[in-house]
Amino acid sequence: MPDDLHCAAKVTADVVSGRWKVQILQCLFKGTQRFSALQHAIEGITQKVLTQQLRELEADHVIHRQVFPEVPPRVEYSLTEFGTSLWPVLNTMHEWGLRQLAERSDSPAAPGPAGEV
Repeated sequence: MPDDLHCAAKVTADVVSGRWKVQILQCLFKGTQRFSALQHAIEGITQKVLTQQLRELEADHVIHRQVFPEVPPRVEYSLTEFGTSLWPVLNTMHEWGLRQLAERSDSPAAPGPAGEV
């Protein structure tokens, strides 16, 4: 792989890497979400980790954080135009993953649920 292509692919992987970022993006592809809605939609994520992942996505200009001057404050998250452009990338990754799962299940040496062959 040429160095410039490798570098660009790594940038993309870095933006979406993280245990929860793809799930966060899936929620935001459905529309603007409040923090509590994201936390309820993503089973197992802690408040600390969700906050961290959202900050990273915001720093990468993938999501927008809107704070409303209310008491108590209301915060909503949405995809930026740049973030919306990740849809075809994630969709391609999803399709590739489906093919990979099918390949594994068709393989006679596919590992079982506990990793045994």
